[in-house]
Amino acid sequence: MPIINRQFSLALESLTELKTEGTASPSKPMPAAPSLNQVLAEIGPLPREALFLGVASDGLPVLLNLHDPIPGPMLIISDAGAGKTSFLQTIVQSVTQTHNSADVQFGIITDHPEEWDGIEETPHRVGLFSANHNNAQELLSSLASWARASRVAKQSILLLIDDLESIAKLDFDALQNLRWLLLRGPSRRVWPIVTMNAGRYGQVLSWIPNFRARIFGRIGNGRVAAALGGDNESALDTLEAGIQFSLRENGSWLRFWLPSC
Repeated sequence: MPIINRQFSLALESLTELKTEGTASPSKPMPAAPSLNQVLAEIGPLPREALFLGVASDGLPVLLNLHDPIPGPMLIISDAGAGKTSFLQTIVQSVTQTHNSADVQFGIITDHPEEWDGIEETPHRVGLFSANHNNAQELLSSLASWARASRVAKQSILLLIDDLESIAKLDFDALQNLRWLLLRGPSRRVWPIVTMNAGRYGQVLSWIPNFRARIFGRIGNGRVAAALGGDNESALDTLEAGIQFSLRENGSWLRFWLPSC
């Protein structure tokens, strides 16, 4: 499924080269990551619909088109401690720097709100909710109602859930709203972006098929990687934990990294 914003023609031309680079020498050391501010300054203004995800090996941005629902909800999968929360926090900080709050907002559900203490409150942020709090369920209800009410919304809203396993704590109505958002949300400009601990995938097995778009961080166990969509070419066990991720794009594996925040 297309995740790279095709408006960036150079990124399109580089995909073939990246396949070779990402598989032939997966152990090639990654350079020190520049700061997010530096990266965004070098990229320049992004289109209104572009969500920054990271930077490919050649320095070109990896972007999600928020106006194209085809990729569907996104699942970020890795071993524990391999950068899933950092990935969501990079998205949050890039949104506040590249988008007006009238265009993009985000809400966060997490089992560990303290991990987000360093993220400043801005008009982009609709809330930060503990997964076991009633406000998390109210957020899902509000987003589902908002999405149902408008077929073509001008604003995009990111639903960031840090740990898919946390949804098991939600009540029946909240789970129904979440299922609807996974199915219909992106077509109504509500984008679920959810993390998952690869080693505990058996706890959330029934939810995984809802995600066509999957981004992988380091997964050391080959059997687990294969069960979740990796293959020999992906070499997920060679990704640098905490900074490097990979996604399948048109049959190729595209490796990219997170700027430092």
